[in-house]
Amino acid sequence: MVTVYSRHGCHLCEDAEKTLQDLQKELNFEMEVIYIDANETLEKLYGHEVPVIHINGEHHDFFRVNPERFRASLEKHRRHQ
Repeated sequence: MVTVYSRHGCHLCEDAEKTLQDLQKELNFEMEVIYIDANETLEKLYGHEVPVIHINGEHHDFFRVNPERFRASLEKHRRHQ
């Protein structure tokens, strides 16, 4: 599972979500987008770093998605399941 912590109206978030949606077709993974707006706990955790991407609950990256790095991390997570 890939989780994206995002904000409404965030252009970096929209770019990251689009990149992940394109990769989703190729790499076959589930993706969930969680909006941190108005969630005090998530705002404290991720407010200055969105989008924040987790793979299987582990922090992967923030701000931008590098497709090659994402592929490698996803493969690593799949091997360790």
